[in-house]
Amino acid sequence: MKGAGCYDESTNGVVVMVDPYSQTEQIQQVVYRILDANLDRAREGLRIIEEWCRFGLNNAQWALECKKERQEIAKWHTSEMRAARNTLDDPGTELTHPQEEKRTNIKSLLQANFCRVQEALRVVEEYGKLYNPNMGKAFKQMRYRVYSLESNLMGYHRHQLLLRSRLYLVTSPSEKLLEIVEAALKGGLTLLQYRNKTADDSFRLEQAKKLRQLCYLYGAIFIVNDRVDLALAVDADGVHLGQQDLPIAIARQLVGPQRLIGTSTTNSQEMQQAIADGADYIGVGPVYETPTKAGKAAAGLEYVSYAAKNCPIPWFAIGGIDPNNINDVLDAGANRVAVVRSIIEAEQPTLVTQYFLSQLNRVQLEPGKSHV
Repeated sequence: MKGAGCYDESTNGVVVMVDPYSQTEQIQQVVYRILDANLDRAREGLRIIEEWCRFGLNNAQWALECKKERQEIAKWHTSEMRAARNTLDDPGTELTHPQEEKRTNIKSLLQANFCRVQEALRVVEEYGKLYNPNMGKAFKQMRYRVYSLESNLMGYHRHQLLLRSRLYLVTSPSEKLLEIVEAALKGGLTLLQYRNKTADDSFRLEQAKKLRQLCYLYGAIFIVNDRVDLALAVDADGVHLGQQDLPIAIARQLVGPQRLIGTSTTNSQEMQQAIADGADYIGVGPVYETPTKAGKAAAGLEYVSYAAKNCPIPWFAIGGIDPNNINDVLDAGANRVAVVRSIIEAEQPTLVTQYFLSQLNRVQLEPGKSHV
């Protein structure tokens, strides 16, 4: 090991380097350095997550969970490991990656640090077995606890962003779909649904991956229409179901409690059933006749008014809504809307997105009450 040797001149005048450590001891020192570096990395990542739980979410329980894990890590961080530290000769201190230098939003910051913590805990779990058999077991359980914390925290983040979202863009096929979606995201869109009823699965999978990455970069929610399997395959934030799709209860078993499930409704009975089944949000419409729902009669503004008075969960008026009629929809009691063609076919998607949001932001945002 560099800097660890000394000179011995007793061998007939030949100068040789003698390492004071045996091979076993050298390996032990390397293991100590690995454990030291990754214990530090795990604690640092947890502290970053803890600060957001404490100051960003005001959630004492999650902040305490992070603190307890940091304290547990500290118990295993021995003086032997600290003594083996050799920062000056560590080539890893010079390594970096452009993604480490940029955080676009709180979601990306949290996910990056959860990954950092989990990777470090996995390293400690494996190398810790060479130090103490109980260390591997302890850090395996800790890694599972951090997975649960991530699931709860990111699920909470999704639900909070859903509550704040006013405008919901549902896609339709377009050669410029990625360009259009990014333009809308630049305009302030925070909720996107990928909907393509005609393409084959391989195309939908690749397009969903790209759209999900765009939403990740801009801190937006990404929902997949109908297909629970596709939503899971691309790690979407949730799935939107029609009346003829999987029951919400079955979808919940598949996607888990932290992902979002939305469903389309056309009347008060479907609305009440969706609420009873545990939907996180619903679509209310079609408000006007639209080619997106060919052959389906418009539910009209009356259903919008009913939802405004009776729906306790977030709901989005949808169906034929455009810049010319949005104020009629808002006057009927809506405070959130979903659109398709108005943005997908717009010449300037960013400006249209901004216009919709400017109109929506004029009304009070309450999930189940009318502003009138």
